[in-house]
Amino acid sequence: MTDRNDDLDDLRAAMDAATPAPDAARRAADIALARENFAALQGSRDDARQTPVTEGSSLWTGVKTMLTKLTTKGGLTVTTAIVACGFLVLTPQGRDLVNLPSGQPEVSEFGGTLAADPAVKVAQPAPGATDLAIDEGALMPSPAILAEREEVPIETLTQSPAVPLDEQTQIRLRSVAEPVTGIADMAPAAPLGSVAGQIERDFDGYVDDAITTPEPDTESFAAAETNPLRITAETPVSTFSIDVDTASYSVLRSSLMRGQLPPPDSIRIEELINYFPYDYAAPAPGEAPFRPTINVFETPWNGDTQLVQIAIQGMMPALEDRPALNLVFLIDTSGSMNDAAKLPLLKQSFRLMLDQLRPQDEIAIVAYAGSAGQVLAPTPASDRATILAALNALAAGGGTNGQGGLEQAYATAATMSEQGEVSRVILATDGDFNVGLSDPRGLERYIADQRDSGTYLSVLGFGRGNLDDEIMQTLAQNGNGTAAYIDTLSEAQKVLVDNLTGALFPIANDVKIQVEFNPAMVAEYRLIGYETRALRREDFNNDAVDAGELGAGHTVTAIYEITPVGSPAQLSDPLRYQPTPAAGDSQELGFLRLRYKEPGATESQLIQTPFSTSTATGEAQFAAAIAGFGQLLQGGAYLGDWSYTDAIALANANRGDDPFGYRTQAVQLMRLAASLSRN
Repeated sequence: MTDRNDDLDDLRAAMDAATPAPDAARRAADIALARENFAALQGSRDDARQTPVTEGSSLWTGVKTMLTKLTTKGGLTVTTAIVACGFLVLTPQGRDLVNLPSGQPEVSEFGGTLAADPAVKVAQPAPGATDLAIDEGALMPSPAILAEREEVPIETLTQSPAVPLDEQTQIRLRSVAEPVTGIADMAPAAPLGSVAGQIERDFDGYVDDAITTPEPDTESFAAAETNPLRITAETPVSTFSIDVDTASYSVLRSSLMRGQLPPPDSIRIEELINYFPYDYAAPAPGEAPFRPTINVFETPWNGDTQLVQIAIQGMMPALEDRPALNLVFLIDTSGSMNDAAKLPLLKQSFRLMLDQLRPQDEIAIVAYAGSAGQVLAPTPASDRATILAALNALAAGGGTNGQGGLEQAYATAATMSEQGEVSRVILATDGDFNVGLSDPRGLERYIADQRDSGTYLSVLGFGRGNLDDEIMQTLAQNGNGTAAYIDTLSEAQKVLVDNLTGALFPIANDVKIQVEFNPAMVAEYRLIGYETRALRREDFNNDAVDAGELGAGHTVTAIYEITPVGSPAQLSDPLRYQPTPAAGDSQELGFLRLRYKEPGATESQLIQTPFSTSTATGEAQFAAAIAGFGQLLQGGAYLGDWSYTDAIALANANRGDDPFGYRTQAVQLMRLAASLSRN
């Protein structure tokens, strides 16, 4: 043991001999300046999410903590370094520095060039200083430079975690983050200062979120109590808005693929059913823009009840009849988007979409973090290189000023809109609004005021952990648009390529469904899903009440479970003092009414038809399997002993034509859910 200690002492002595001693006065002055700058940076924002500096904290502990966070999760969002001239601090990553030629800053995949912060003061170097470089937050001298100067042996630099430098050494900081281009009047990155360096920002608030990671498991979902059983004699009429959103299904898939059952609140059964395309009868030329079909058949999980499936098929206009399209990509670039499943996936998703657009379509990009700004002015979709350059330059960092972004996006859309064209804002976000309007009710009022402009708003969700599904649903439902969640590039292909026409081109606005059940034939009923789309009975004829939009070629499915009069499945007792309605001559089970507006119209039109018992199709049976699957995930209160095995068998038997494998994937997800439910 003594020999080993002697060896260590000899090694320390050799290292001390090879390293020049720092100038004490210079070192003390630079430490004081660095401490002042660090405190200024930490105290320069009043955002509630900033990382506080506790009284008596060590300066260098704080610096190392900041640099550690800057270099986590795949790359930098900002380069913020505060270093004393007399010595260097090595971050926990332990990376050597790479020499950066003057005027050629290293470029990494994440982050952005930062604008100068007035809170940071810059120390003046001594004459004849030696250049050093800083790479991805690891603060260590560049071996190549120091070896060339023959001031310190390169072996010493690679072995020692911290090397004091003499007073002639100048530390030059350069941004290693990817420069953000496409923003007006942005100057190229330049070498930054000396000892403490210059901090550059692209957006207000970069520093705060770069050093603060979002809280885990803060997801929230737009949910409501499951629709109750209704007694037909008491409440014969059911009214709701259509819904073509699909976000819930993608969240379900994301959860199962991570080995977890989805949160019950995240399950909206209508979004599971409507995720899939169906082969329904289309409207004939000259008819209404969509056609309803009604199927009535035995309930798979209860032989004593029946399912009533209401199926709607929208028309698909010819490509040459499509109006010109104006798109504003409103992209969340806040710090919470700094994740591979968020901003990088978002960029890839929008790239897929570009090939589906025509030369007469236009694209603009607005990004928002602590502040909002136009990254790309309205540009023809044919100018792919310019659009891709603007997309590629986006970087994550800062707070989430959703209101500012929405205001800028709507203003941009207004400048693009012309008679006969379709304008749509596509918001891509994880839903984490923390600046401006951040509560669903406030956003609902704001979006409701904006939709009268004729600009539609659709929402694409990305990432998990802080997904605010309620915000997404509020925005889409009140912005006359749709909500989808993109968890994979394959899902982006489905939403933004395969279903692009339906997602972007509306054929009917404010579509409402009202069903009146015949109490002589139906004792009880319940609507499966659509809890967040419920309307009052009087809302059906009120054209001022907003409802869902139907896109070109879209299908919509709604399913009721009904209990025939006299069925042993009836759950409620008949009233003592109310006679049972006589059947009379009518064999109708109910009467369907639909209202819709032509895009741009203010008055609705009515479609109505009675329905009675019919034979189920394979499409209806597959929809029933998905409805049962969703109920199992919610607890299955009305399913008896019907199980995942039964859902799998029903779905497998009715997969039909499945060219993209969506239905096959659904069966695999059912199998996963069955396995996870047993654990």
